[in-house]
Amino acid sequence: MAKRLHRHRMFRKRHPPMGARPGTLVISPQALPPAIHVIQYDARGVHEEDVHDVTRLRGRTASGGVTWVDVQGLGSEETLRALAEEFSIHALALESVVNVPQRPKVEAHDQHLLVITRMARLREDRSVDTEQLSVLIGADYVVTIQERYGDVLDPVRERIRQGKGAIRTSGADYLAYAIVDAVIDGYYPILETVGDLLDDLDERVVEQADPAAMGQIHYLKRELLGIRRGLWPQRESLSTLTRDELPFVGQDVRRYLRDSYDHCVQVLDVVETYREVTGGLTDVYLSTIANRQNEVMKVLTIMASIFIPLTFLAGVYGMNFQYMPELHARWGYPMLLVAMALVAAGMLVYFRRKGWIGRGDGGKRLRQRNPERER
Repeated sequence: MAKRLHRHRMFRKRHPPMGARPGTLVISPQALPPAIHVIQYDARGVHEEDVHDVTRLRGRTASGGVTWVDVQGLGSEETLRALAEEFSIHALALESVVNVPQRPKVEAHDQHLLVITRMARLREDRSVDTEQLSVLIGADYVVTIQERYGDVLDPVRERIRQGKGAIRTSGADYLAYAIVDAVIDGYYPILETVGDLLDDLDERVVEQADPAAMGQIHYLKRELLGIRRGLWPQRESLSTLTRDELPFVGQDVRRYLRDSYDHCVQVLDVVETYREVTGGLTDVYLSTIANRQNEVMKVLTIMASIFIPLTFLAGVYGMNFQYMPELHARWGYPMLLVAMALVAAGMLVYFRRKGWIGRGDGGKRLRQRNPERER
């Protein structure tokens, strides 16, 4: 039972010890060592570099352009604290970044603006992997910190390398918008996959009532609930970015963030729709099972009803009284068989006229008569 409860926990946060001072970091033993990649760009060009020592980041932001420091992995407290010292990251902000998962939110500090989002990716087995992505926005830099290697931000990197759009001629706030927008857009292929799975389950539930489908329906309900829990507060944080006057985010970028907010609302609407569909599939599955049981009981009841009078006739003429008038009749046995056959046939005709048997393919005949309606 304890293992089952452990599997159903969707939100496990690493808490510091009770009474610990603010800013205490809790590093998981399974956390990956940080991998730091730096992209520095302006309208003239792009420079990329993998950095293994945080001290090599000194002076990068003062050289002009926009600097994107991408940190993947939270396995070294020393590296994270050195990074916080280099970019003047507030102790409470660093705690929110490291002690994952946090609720998506927006926090304004003196030297930077912290935006926490939930990033989702699709694994090879078509399951959903979510992790926290923290975005620190400064005057001319953006620092992104995430739990594991790999993300959904490759389209943003390609836009920077190829100089597509306004990203190379805009500031750090536009880069932060592009990152947040890519995170939101990353939910679309996931929901497309969920939609395909729901279509397959719909056919399986209606046509076969496969017991394994019920487990998949329950799995999808849990995945959709996890997506909703990540997106709902994210919508609020995007609303804060578009509505409030916050440092390091210009008015022009707020217009773009409104588009990201619309995408987030749209994704949430699809999630809610799919959650209703999964609930409906559960009802359809239970109804299909109940209908099958009713059909089986109906067949058994009809067979029993037919054999009741036949059993009665066989029981009457199976008695061994000496003076039964039909006992010594030459044609008694075949006449009894004929009478039993007529009784069975009469009951079948009666049941058919009542509509109790022989009417199960009415819907199929109707579709054959109206093929255009099916199209």
